[in-house]
Amino acid sequence: MGRNTRKRRTPLATKAIAASAALALGGGGLIWANFYASAHESNHQSWGGNQTKAATAQVATISCPDVGQKLTNVPNQARTEVAGELANLDQQITDAYQRLATTRDAQAQDASFVQNSILQPLKDRRAAILDRIKLEITRVGGTVPGDLSVLASCTAQNANQTTAGGQQQNNTGGQQQNTGGQQQQTGGQQQNNTGGQQQGGAGGQQQGNAGQQQNIGGQAGNGPVAADFVDITKVQPNVPAKPRRNGNASTGTFTTRCGVNANKNHNTDNVIVAPGVTNGAHHLHDYVGNQKVNAFSSNQTFLQGGTSCQNSSDLSSYYWPVVRVQDGSQDFDQNKDGGGKEGNVGKILTPVSAQIKYVGSPTSKVVAMPQFLRIITGDAKTTTNGLANANAHWSCTGFENKVQLTTQYPVCPQGSKVVRTFAFQSCWDGQNVDSANHRTHVAFADANGNCQNGFKAIPQLTMRLVYNITPPVLQNGQVKNAYAVDGFPEQLHKAATDHDDFISVTKNGLANRIASCVNRGQNCA
Repeated sequence: MGRNTRKRRTPLATKAIAASAALALGGGGLIWANFYASAHESNHQSWGGNQTKAATAQVATISCPDVGQKLTNVPNQARTEVAGELANLDQQITDAYQRLATTRDAQAQDASFVQNSILQPLKDRRAAILDRIKLEITRVGGTVPGDLSVLASCTAQNANQTTAGGQQQNNTGGQQQNTGGQQQQTGGQQQNNTGGQQQGGAGGQQQGNAGQQQNIGGQAGNGPVAADFVDITKVQPNVPAKPRRNGNASTGTFTTRCGVNANKNHNTDNVIVAPGVTNGAHHLHDYVGNQKVNAFSSNQTFLQGGTSCQNSSDLSSYYWPVVRVQDGSQDFDQNKDGGGKEGNVGKILTPVSAQIKYVGSPTSKVVAMPQFLRIITGDAKTTTNGLANANAHWSCTGFENKVQLTTQYPVCPQGSKVVRTFAFQSCWDGQNVDSANHRTHVAFADANGNCQNGFKAIPQLTMRLVYNITPPVLQNGQVKNAYAVDGFPEQLHKAATDHDDFISVTKNGLANRIASCVNRGQNCA
């Protein structure tokens, strides 16, 4: 596991062994069907590739409150230390999930094992970090949320329990997004999720106990499973009409061409959420645009980073979790933190195209993005947080204007490619380039395309990634050769956990030129 490299006043994280609960069940409100009734059942290995299968109730993962989302008013002077402590919580979550995944026999023999050996130690370690977070905030005069201490407790989630967040099943709605002036309600038809046997040896994940331990499917034992996929030709259209434009609309577009990360610029850091923390994301990112982005980057290094964009004035960083196909293959990081060590396995896929476009507002002109504005769209932890901040859009070429999925991956018909799109928040508070929880300084427009609460419309960043993926095969509740986004290991590779990150860095007046082009109604590149 990657460790927080920042020096701590009380380095609990380096002493704590495995405790930190994996966030709850799969992305966005899936019902988990049971694990194997018997620990001695196995998949039919002769079928090959990645397979999953139904089973009986067993703890699937651990649900912990997402502390970072509760901290909306951390003073600037404390944010660096608090971010480091939040990264320690994530490390604990990873460790606890791995302990959960490698002690299946002990759990089967002792009904209190998970509570006594995983959850209680995890609560104690989380409580110590929460105390440190309180101290960091109060020592600079900040106010700590009164209920912070209750966030120490985590719960076990059984395979047949619904996910956190109170999401309903068969939900075809989801988060409203404004994609190029279009309000797209995303979603998909949720089904019962199924269990499956951990595949032998893949990604460095241990099978253990003569191969009898069970997990929840996927090449590394942490998903995805058959119910995470749906034949897109069988999904009802769910994309609503665009909001009506008024006479003040900004109708232009600005396209920046930054490539598809063909040079394989990857790391498992996240400089926005976990600055100064190696492997702070616990999963691998593709980077295009700025070429000098890691956990230790600063605004100054961004300006010196060079760019993959054709427009040399665009030094912005555009980064997203990689997509992998779980066909039994392994990639360069099979034994590394953020890769196979944390359940992110299979062959990394490079998009065949990546379109980055800024679009306008249907109801107003836009102001230029401020230098160093940071935006995260979507939520890597929907299995804990529910779908409130989910912003995954999965579809297939030929279906994008009809079907957008949030909680499932599409199985595309012959000749159609997988399409993954993002529509970032398009309203800005006019003051801050970031916020304590990395959300409250930006917002989505409402259903009519208007910014609320005094926020200003900015050019909306949209991204469209296209992949050549051989369609997974769904048969008898199993999936062969699944694909999925990288994620935190306890998030189980759910489609709803997809997210995208952006840092606006420009020079030579580019930010103003983008806004001006959009406001004039031109299509610029």
